[in-house]
Amino acid sequence: MTVHATAVAHRTAGGWQAVILRGPSGSGKSDLALRLIRDLSWRLVGDDRIHLWRSGDGLYAAPAERLAGLLEVRHVGVMTVPYLTLARVALVVACEPPSERLPEPDTETLAGLPIARLALEATTASAPDRIRQALTGFEARSRLEP
Repeated sequence: MTVHATAVAHRTAGGWQAVILRGPSGSGKSDLALRLIRDLSWRLVGDDRIHLWRSGDGLYAAPAERLAGLLEVRHVGVMTVPYLTLARVALVVACEPPSERLPEPDTETLAGLPIARLALEATTASAPDRIRQALTGFEARSRLEP
């Protein structure tokens, strides 16, 4: 299946973990991807159109062939950036204002697989840090409970 999204991946000991950035045009997907890939442990998978498929119990992402290695930067143009041809999807980020301050864990089903989902405003300064925390499974809420 092909989806309108941007995908970036973070290098971990177990391989590359992809994050799918979804939202309407102008929601900040490509800008957020650019901020993440400044960190050398992140790479672009694809911008604008991403191919997703299920293999066993995993969901995988790849760039659309014609767009591989290209990232559109609003008000600047299209940049060529290092990219990955494949990464396993670990998280979906909905580029939208979250509905709750401390939401319950959420999932989105893609290709028949439930994938962890996080809603956040892509343009906030802390968005890259929030994604990193979500990928590492950091449970900030547990520190606040008595």
